[in-house]
Amino acid sequence: MGVRTGLVSVTFRKLAVDEVVEVAKKAGLAAIEWGGDIHVPLGDLPAARKARELCEANGLAIAAYGSYLRAGSVDREEIRTAVNTAAELGAPRIRVWAGTVGTAEAGVGDRMAVTRGLAELADVAAGAGIEIAMEFHRGTLTDEVDSTITLLLDVGAPNLTTYWQPPVDLSDAQCLEQLESLMPWLSTVHVFSWWPSNNRLPLSGRESLWRPVLDRLSKEPREINALLEFVADDSVDRFSTDAAQLHNWI
Repeated sequence: MGVRTGLVSVTFRKLAVDEVVEVAKKAGLAAIEWGGDIHVPLGDLPAARKARELCEANGLAIAAYGSYLRAGSVDREEIRTAVNTAAELGAPRIRVWAGTVGTAEAGVGDRMAVTRGLAELADVAAGAGIEIAMEFHRGTLTDEVDSTITLLLDVGAPNLTTYWQPPVDLSDAQCLEQLESLMPWLSTVHVFSWWPSNNRLPLSGRESLWRPVLDRLSKEPREINALLEFVADDSVDRFSTDAAQLHNWI
């Protein structure tokens, strides 16, 4: 199946839903991950319907519903609302966050709460045929690979997967090692070139990372999303250049 290209809508928080669709379409991308903060707020079913219909009309797939739910600190009602919103959006998965503290700071209670929370999220989502995917991010229990895999194995839900993105200041070799370790559970990669720290470069600025990453993803028998996120200066023009570069590499 290989790589499916797309856009994370939070890249352009200032643009309206129809403008985000237009940017993605013009860039020749295949899918959009819709954010739950601005474009498709939690529980706003008309907004979800509008985003879905605009995507359908423009030949774009929905990659995910990018929620800001934090496993371990959401109640069942919020989970149901997220699942209903994702279902209305036509999203195959909901992106969630693995708690509120990083691995080094987390106590046993924190890990138990996040594990239970992920299990509940996966259980409710499974009823709607939807996947739960964890954001790979600092300040959560998916800030490193071993902790992420432990969560995946402890929950053991077939519809629980993970994202990956290059952690700030990690070398190319370390990034590729992470990617390989997570590959059995990987559904989506967030694609951006930040270096050093959170300095935003053109995507081409980290060719030495992204070429081998995309080459590895293309060898998988299933479809994996490669979604562009956070471009220099939040510029549509720069985004178009990055999208062309992404397609060129694939």
